[in-house]
Amino acid sequence: MTPVIGYHGEMPPMAFNMARYCIGRAALAVPDKPALIVVSDPRAEPAEIWTYQRLERAILHVAGALSQSRLTPGARILIRLDNTSDYALMFFGAVAAGFVPIPASTQLTDAEVSFLLENSGAEAMCVADHLASGQVPAGVRVIQQTEARRMIAQGPPGTYAATTANQPAYLIYTSGTTSRPKGVLHAHRAAWGRRPMYQGWYGIRPDDRILHAGAFNWTYTLGVGLTDAWANGATSVIYTGPKDPAVWPGLIATHGASIFAAVPGLYRQIMKYGDVRPGTLGRLRHGLTAGEAPPPGFFEEWRDRTGLELYESIGMSELSTFVSTSPTTPRRAGAIGRPQPGRSVTILDVDGGAEPLPTGAEGLLAVHRSDPGLMLGYWHRPDEEREVLRGDWFVGGDLASMDTDGYVTHHGRANDIMKAGGYRVAPQEVEAVIGAHGAVAEVACREVKVRADVSIIAAFVVTKPGALRDADGLKSFAAQHLAAYKCPREVVFVDTLPRTANGKLKRAALVLPANSKQ
Repeated sequence: MTPVIGYHGEMPPMAFNMARYCIGRAALAVPDKPALIVVSDPRAEPAEIWTYQRLERAILHVAGALSQSRLTPGARILIRLDNTSDYALMFFGAVAAGFVPIPASTQLTDAEVSFLLENSGAEAMCVADHLASGQVPAGVRVIQQTEARRMIAQGPPGTYAATTANQPAYLIYTSGTTSRPKGVLHAHRAAWGRRPMYQGWYGIRPDDRILHAGAFNWTYTLGVGLTDAWANGATSVIYTGPKDPAVWPGLIATHGASIFAAVPGLYRQIMKYGDVRPGTLGRLRHGLTAGEAPPPGFFEEWRDRTGLELYESIGMSELSTFVSTSPTTPRRAGAIGRPQPGRSVTILDVDGGAEPLPTGAEGLLAVHRSDPGLMLGYWHRPDEEREVLRGDWFVGGDLASMDTDGYVTHHGRANDIMKAGGYRVAPQEVEAVIGAHGAVAEVACREVKVRADVSIIAAFVVTKPGALRDADGLKSFAAQHLAAYKCPREVVFVDTLPRTANGKLKRAALVLPANSKQ
């Protein structure tokens, strides 16, 4: 198979607003169709049902209120709300008005929030009422959730801003190669750039109901659960109640979900604790899985238990998914799928160069820079931006090979980025926090497998002479400065860290002791 060089799908129009594309078109075509169903109690009727017409009205209320709030055109707005409809409406309302929302987690500590506000130059922060605002820089407007709800219900009617396809739409923070997260800036065209996923991964139809298990601060959820569902005139279902793995099969069946999306770890929990047999999942056609590597036998077990398929994809914060299986691209053992229609994907030499490697060779997975889904760039991080660009290609750090049929096999990461609950976490970020503890002389972190289907973050610590080796104390210290999903689950005390002859840390040599409790 000879790949086409350069993105070969339809390009977005120059005048383009992401919110209008996702919501405005469906609001005209199917105004009374349910766009968003919110379920808070799996045994009760939906707590909220938003038609496309009502959804658009609420989003434009938010757009109008923000536009009248004296924010600078294109201003960044940090969003720290719970996983409710408020989050979705504030995010898309900001995009509709031409502002740049920053989706963030409610788990972040005050120090992490302060960094995001300062680094992004955000002019406003929308925050859940139960969260403290922390140290807010001067000039940052705080929008409490109560006020956000007034905007949604009673804001002055606004309009879709006359944005262009290349204008900034949203900013997400992900792990970088330093001790601080980096901002990934996406354009309005990012929504259009997801079109190859519609049939290249989902097999989506307008009559689908898509249930996503993740939270809205994660782009996997914002993209699959909302952006693509609405762009296709489908219905998004979100669940805001306790995340007991056993509730998902009932939610899928009761609320008519035809596509379900989650990380492999949650599927494994569902199979362990939930009732998943043929016929128990209602009208579910298939599931989607991404965010972490699936364990051996994962797909076969799901198919044997449910009689249904799971379709896998791989992607990155800078582009979203670009290689996948789908109803028209069957899974091949050992491979993660093929490049989605229109995508230009190749393998480049690890040591440098922009010339694609021959079929079967292992190297770095790369995507052509002409792809409309590719980020605008890293926020104030030009050095890291240069590291991932090779001629006409963007290189994301995944080791892979491609066969003659275009199927891609993943061979791991070329960098040290860890995965925790589907989130990317840089070890340097965790190390910088733990290294600040008075008892720590050196620390190194890495992701380690504790079971075939479970990985955790582990910290390997060398203490200062005479210091107490207190694992629980270090975990508590980390929890004060890091979001829960970034904190190490295991602390291992060592006399020295393994290093090469040149003094470079050998992360691969960091292993949990045989008597670990995990």
